[in-house]
Amino acid sequence: MEAKSPGKAQGVAGKRQAGIGARGVGLASGSSWEVGLSAPGCPEGRQTPTHPRQPPRDTEEQIRKAVGFQAEGNRCYKTKRFREAIGRYHQAVLQLKAIGGGSQLNRTQSRLTEEQRGLIETTEIDCYDSLAACLLQSELVNYERVREYCLKVLGKQKDNFKAMYRAGIAFYHLGDYPSALRYLMEAKGRDPADMNVSRYIHLTEIKMRRRGQERDGRKHMIH
Repeated sequence: MEAKSPGKAQGVAGKRQAGIGARGVGLASGSSWEVGLSAPGCPEGRQTPTHPRQPPRDTEEQIRKAVGFQAEGNRCYKTKRFREAIGRYHQAVLQLKAIGGGSQLNRTQSRLTEEQRGLIETTEIDCYDSLAACLLQSELVNYERVREYCLKVLGKQKDNFKAMYRAGIAFYHLGDYPSALRYLMEAKGRDPADMNVSRYIHLTEIKMRRRGQERDGRKHMIH
């Protein structure tokens, strides 16, 4: 089930779990030269070779660990071990957050290759997407976290159908029906044939009408 919800509205999107690619994490190639620096045994002002500007080995290892944790999380998800999957995805995210943390962030980012930066972003997005999917399988769903993770995904991939749909579910159960309807309508725009999205839209519209009627009733009583 995608979520414990009225009508057991389950999204097809919740079951479409993305796998990870088999992309390696390589170090940057090439070398650099600095002019005007002296080295032992070198005359002043001569060009002296320096080491290539490469990501530190611990950064490369952290990326590898993050991708590995994500792969473990995917395996747990496929066998419906959702709690274990959540733990693995969290470990992956922590590894990614540790890369270039604090004052070293800009320096580390500048040393990453384009492939590494892309892999970090893709892995992070996929982990948050998967965390939201796992949480919706819980007996007691933490809809605040589901909303948080979906919005993180949408911040990077604004057209992500699964994140739109799950954000709509989260806002619905948190009682924010206007926001729920907005995300669900966006999801419907991406996949008009998805019946689960349509079902949640119908449920949301019912809630909004009831809330409007209750508000009108209270105004009537005051007057």
